[in-house]
Amino acid sequence: MEFLIEPLRYSFMLRGLGGGLLTALACAALSAFVVWRGMSFMGDALAHSVLPGIVVAYMLGVSLFWGALGAAILVVIGIGLISRRGQLGEDAAIGVVFAGFFALGILMLSKVATFSDLSHILFGNILGVSSGDLVIMTVVVVIVLTGIILSYKEILTASFDPAHASAIGLSPGLVRYLILTMLALTTVVAIQTVGVVLVLALLVTPGAAASLVSRRLGRIIILSVIMSIVATIVGFYASYYADVASGPAIVLTLTVMFVLCGLYSLVRKVRQ
Repeated sequence: MEFLIEPLRYSFMLRGLGGGLLTALACAALSAFVVWRGMSFMGDALAHSVLPGIVVAYMLGVSLFWGALGAAILVVIGIGLISRRGQLGEDAAIGVVFAGFFALGILMLSKVATFSDLSHILFGNILGVSSGDLVIMTVVVVIVLTGIILSYKEILTASFDPAHASAIGLSPGLVRYLILTMLALTTVVAIQTVGVVLVLALLVTPGAAASLVSRRLGRIIILSVIMSIVATIVGFYASYYADVASGPAIVLTLTVMFVLCGLYSLVRKVRQ
């Protein structure tokens, strides 16, 4: 018990664990939709494209969250405007915006800050979560989870049968923008704990692992949340006792879970 209790005696550790669990909830809840709708590239693009906003926020001395959120919103709008007329596919639009924003962020970073100044944004720092960050994370996670719960049937219908969704009055395009908005919010929150480089793993790996075990979306979401929470706790304790970066520890734990789920799926197929 002492092993479990010791890190929790420090307030910064409690804040870090709270921030990590909030991030795990939001990312895992969206992970199934990201995997099933083939939006992995979009998640990666959002994670890297917020870099200019983070640098601008650093220059202005304001919370990096607001800079990242502003950049994420611009990315979503930009991709929508480029691909709306149908002259370019969405993948091409994502590639153009992603490359442009990320290159701009790298250029700005090289001029206004050193690598050490913003390295925690690139690779995450779960132990650096402040009380203010925790409040913002809580609000964002509540918004995302509420959006998923209230629009679950609409998202499900538009994801698997767009024609039927249009026939009953739903707009698949509007549903997609809703998912993108929630994805942008979640990406900004996740950057604090695992960083820009590893956000994609947190958004994709839980849903991918759960999809190897079950084919029911509701069960996949539940399994994703459980695996993300466990991985976050393991990464949290690893960062304290093994003196390693929290973000990579969380992602590697999720990767091990993915491998185990793959082995379970393989054994189940052989027995059948």
